[in-house]
Amino acid sequence: MPATSPAHPRRRRRTNRLLVTAAGALTVGALAAAALPGSASAGEQHGKDPGHRPSRYQDVQLLSFNDLHGNLEPPTGSSGRVTELQPDGTTKTIDAGGAEYLATHLRQARKGNAYSITAAGGDMVGASPLISGLFHDEPTIEALNKLELDVTSVGNHEFDEGAKELSRLQNGGCHPTDGCYTDKTFQGADFPYLSANVLDEKTEKPLLKPYWVWQKKDVKVGFIGVTLEGTPNIVSAEGVKGLVFQDEVETINKYAKELRRKGVKSIVALIHEGGFPASQSYNYDCDAPGAGDGISGPIADIAKNVSPEVDALVTGHTHNAYVCTVPDPAGNPRMVTSAASFGRLYTDTTLTYDRRTGDIARTAVKSANHVVSRDVPRAPDMTRLIDKWNTLAAPIGNRPIGHISGDIVKDGTESPLGDLIADAQLEYARTLDPETDLALMNPGGIRASLTYAASGAEGDGVVTFAEAFTVQPFANTVNLQTFTGEQLIKALKEQVSGSNEAAPKILQVSEGLTYTLDLTKSGADRVVTDSIRLNGEAIDPSASYRVATNSFLAGGGDGFTTLGQGADDLVGDDDLKALEQYLTANSSAGSPLAPPAADRITIVK
Repeated sequence: MPATSPAHPRRRRRTNRLLVTAAGALTVGALAAAALPGSASAGEQHGKDPGHRPSRYQDVQLLSFNDLHGNLEPPTGSSGRVTELQPDGTTKTIDAGGAEYLATHLRQARKGNAYSITAAGGDMVGASPLISGLFHDEPTIEALNKLELDVTSVGNHEFDEGAKELSRLQNGGCHPTDGCYTDKTFQGADFPYLSANVLDEKTEKPLLKPYWVWQKKDVKVGFIGVTLEGTPNIVSAEGVKGLVFQDEVETINKYAKELRRKGVKSIVALIHEGGFPASQSYNYDCDAPGAGDGISGPIADIAKNVSPEVDALVTGHTHNAYVCTVPDPAGNPRMVTSAASFGRLYTDTTLTYDRRTGDIARTAVKSANHVVSRDVPRAPDMTRLIDKWNTLAAPIGNRPIGHISGDIVKDGTESPLGDLIADAQLEYARTLDPETDLALMNPGGIRASLTYAASGAEGDGVVTFAEAFTVQPFANTVNLQTFTGEQLIKALKEQVSGSNEAAPKILQVSEGLTYTLDLTKSGADRVVTDSIRLNGEAIDPSASYRVATNSFLAGGGDGFTTLGQGADDLVGDDDLKALEQYLTANSSAGSPLAPPAADRITIVK
C-alpha cells in the first residue's frame, strides 16, 4: 500500500559519518541562477528569522544513483572508470566505484545537510558479480541498508528471479532453496522498493508500493517509482510471469494526482528508463546549446510528457551519465538526471522547498554528478561486509578456470569477448549435438570484460570462476533449436529492425558466421542479406540450421521473436559452465588464450 514515512529512523547512524574531504569533479545543471528571498541553506538552523520561525524556503538535498548491479567491490576495466571533460576540451579517465568509497562519498555529502534524502533509480541487484550474485544479492541489500538508501524504484533486473524473490529481498527471510547463508536470518531491505507500473495480473494492483513520502517536520517530498514498460522484452518469461507492466507516463501522472490530493505537492519520479547523452564524459553540458539538447532516447520523450506536478526525474537503465533540464508539458524546465552505473557516480540535487505552497521552487533547482573516486578512505563497515561475504564466496570464486594473454573486452559492436562466448557456446553445443552449425549471444548478457591484470592473488592472466561469473551471471542455459535459413536471416535483421531499430542490439556470432552491417542504410536493410555466409557459403533460405543460443534468446528476448520460434529444442547446461569448459580446454599458463580479432562482422559507416 502507499506509505507516508517520517525522515528515516535510521538517521541516527548519521552521527558516525566519516569526516573526509569530498572528491571528484562535478558538473552543475541549474534551472536558473535566480536567488530566492530568504532562501534557506540545507542546514536546519539556517534561514530562520530572529524569532526562530522557519524560513519560507528550505533546501532539501537529494542524493541519487542507479544501476548498481551488486557491484560492491570496485568494478574492473572500463566498467570501473568514468571519462571527465577537461577545461581545455581534452578528456581523462578516472578510476571509480566500489561500495566502500561510495559510502564515504555519500556520508561526506550529507554532512551539514539536515534535510537529506538518498534515492535510487532501479537495478540495484541482478547481473551481479559473484560476491553478491552467488547469494541471491543479499549482500547488496545489506550494503544498501548501510548506505542508508531511503527509497528506490524497481528496475528490470529486480525481476531476474521473479516476483517472489523480489518480495523476499524487500521483506526478508532465507532463500527458499539455498536457505540461510549465515547464522542470522536475512532481514530484507530497510528501504521501500516502488513499482507503481508493475501490477499483479490477478489483483490488478501494484506488486509493491507505488509511491512513498519522505517527511521531516513540515517538509514533505513524494517519490513515485516505475520501471520501463518494456521490461517483459528484456527479462526471462519466468521472471515476469503473472505481472503486467503499464505505461510509465500514464502511471506517474496518475499517482502524482493522488499525491497532490493527499497534500503532497513536491514530487520526484524514480524511473528505470534512460537516455543517450551527446558525450560520454559525465560532466558534459547537457543543456548546450538548449535545454535537454544533449540527451536523446526514451527518457527525453517521457520527460516531455510527465505531468508538471512532478518536480524532478531520477532515471537509469542505459548506464549513461547526464544532468539535463528538459521542459515539462507546461514549458517549465525540469531536472532529469542519471549517475551512469556500478556506483561510479552519484548525483547531488538541491530541491528548494517552498513552505508556503508545499511545492518545489524550480527556479532554484540545481544538480551535479560527482565521481565516486577511490582516493578517499574506505568505509570500515562496508569493508567488513565485503570481507564477510568474500570469505563465504572464496572457495568457489578463487578457483582458476583459464588463462588469457591480454584484456578480452566486451566493448564494441562486435566485441572480442562476445566472439569468445559465442565460440564457447558453439563448442559446448556440439557436445550435445555434433551437427550444431553456429551460436548467437545477446550483448546485454555480457556484463563485464575479462582483464589480464590480477584482481586478487591469482596472478596476471589467470581467469577465476568469480571473474567468469561476473561476465555471465544470469544462469541461462545453452539451448539448441533448428531454424530455416529464411528464419536465420530474419533473426539477424531483427538486430536492427522492429523494437531494435532505434537502438540496435547486435548479436555476437561464433566463428564461421560472417556478414556485413551497413549503418548507412536504415532498418532491416542494414544487415546485407547477400553478405551472410556460414563457413564461406551463402545461407540457403530453404535449408535447416542448428543454432545454439542462451535460454533468454531462445525465449524471444530482446526483440528477437524469430529466435523463439525454433524447432527440435534441446536444453543444455548453464552458459557459465560452457564458458568455463571452453577456457579450461583451450588455454593454459604456458599457452594463454589470445583475445579474438572481432572481425566476423564487417561494419560500413
